Amino acid sequence: MENLQRTTEILADLIAFPTISADSNFDMILHMAGLLEDAGARCEVMSSPCGTKANLFGTLGPDRDGGILLSGHSDVVPVADQAWTRDPFFMDADDGLLYGRGTCDMKGFIAATLAMAPYFAELVQDRPVHFAFTYDEEVGCLGARQLANTLAERGLIPGVAIIGEPTEMRIIDGHKGCNEYTTHFNGLAGHGSLPDHGVNAVEYAVRYVNHLLGLKDVLRARAPKNSPFDPPWTTVNVGALIGGVAHNVIAPSAHVDWEMRPVQPGDAEFVKESLQRYCETELLPKMREVHPGAYITTDVIGEVIGLIPTEENEARRIVSELTGANSSDVVAFGTEAGLFQALGTDVVVCGPGSIEQAHKADEFISVEQLAQCLGMLERLGERLHG
Repeated sequence: MENLQRTTEILADLIAFPTISADSNFDMILHMAGLLEDAGARCEVMSSPCGTKANLFGTLGPDRDGGILLSGHSDVVPVADQAWTRDPFFMDADDGLLYGRGTCDMKGFIAATLAMAPYFAELVQDRPVHFAFTYDEEVGCLGARQLANTLAERGLIPGVAIIGEPTEMRIIDGHKGCNEYTTHFNGLAGHGSLPDHGVNAVEYAVRYVNHLLGLKDVLRARAPKNSPFDPPWTTVNVGALIGGVAHNVIAPSAHVDWEMRPVQPGDAEFVKESLQRYCETELLPKMREVHPGAYITTDVIGEVIGLIPTEENEARRIVSELTGANSSDVVAFGTEAGLFQALGTDVVVCGPGSIEQAHKADEFISVEQLAQCLGMLERLGERLHG
């Protein structure tokens, strides 16, 4: 009961930090570093390349490979244009539910780990416990990518990672990747009555989209046998095609927002190579016959690596023992888990709250879910001592 009360107090403080991805998370990071240091952890604040955001990496126990990593992202999605009935950055308790932006996604898990840090400090022995709190997960897992690269450079590879995204404490050992892009087309404006005198960027964007959508059947045929995902193949989606200025003007520019969700890394490379080849051999030569300065460029908005289910997974085995769950599942949403798996770490996603509440107005987490999470962490402490 004491740990639950402490967790809710910490969560209230975390919710009060408006760490929307577009803004700095530094104040929250420094606050959490203070809590971990009070518990005896060694902490490092790692600034982002732009200098306005940071990751926090803390350790209890020896600096060695094979530790247990508890990870969560500090950023939250915006609240603008959502019909909130309460202050999103003030935690409001009502009938066993705790409301506020980030309560379930995913400051609830972070608060639970911070509340348990003094407990872990008393019990940790040869196997270290690491805390990783990252920036910009919601816009492409940018902070986790930086942190994973740093750990790889230092040769400090956790053996097990628990990513506390909201799964209602179910064990998740797989999800697709999520790659988001914006492709820009720059042509040449002109009068609509003289189409051959200009380069219509919208027209070439449409051809690009047609080629992308034409890959759907190929990707379906590439689906791995016994793929656990729904659907079992890599999907592509066109979110927006924007361009042009008027009915009678040849569109000088356009852009396409699109994504793919790979079930295997090779599919992502296949799609990108196919599109690049199509641009270089078909679209650009025709565009440059009229306007040598025409170009097509693609911005990588985010490339979130998928989490691939594996037959042997120490993280799955440990969390199964801690929670009593005897099965695991896959989910549709993406997480930072694949970045840590790429290091050679065994990873699962397991945390309090439901994804059904994430990103919505009046986001909430139940006190019962926090209590279940604390139960898992308490048993993890016992395991560290044993």
